[in-house]
Amino acid sequence: MNKSCPCGSRQSYDQCCELIISAKKDATTCLELMRSRYVAFTLTNVDYLMLSHHSETRPAKERKSIQKWAESVHWMGLVILNTQSGEASDDIGFVEFRALYMEAGKMQERHEKSLFKRENQKWVYVSGEHF
Repeated sequence: MNKSCPCGSRQSYDQCCELIISAKKDATTCLELMRSRYVAFTLTNVDYLMLSHHSETRPAKERKSIQKWAESVHWMGLVILNTQSGEASDDIGFVEFRALYMEAGKMQERHEKSLFKRENQKWVYVSGEHF
């Protein structure tokens, strides 16, 4: 039996985010990309996180600190709160989410409204407003 995808889609990982992370398929919507980026954090796949980040805002100099942080936390789940645009026919979209994780023995939460745009016809993460 295939393991469930950490993104919470209720699909198997190999039929969900793994297809996008491994570049077998492009994310159709910004929500799909956002879910795949969450999974990449759970897997500490910094290569994918950089690749799926807009070239103008990509934090390449922070690569090592991103990896160190992602390795130091235990991801507990993703909750999608809202989406705005970001469909297959759009060029811009927003996803508001809460990502839950344990860090240093304490439950933490990242609440963010993320901006996504198309770059070279593919969805990429641009920036996020944190709450």
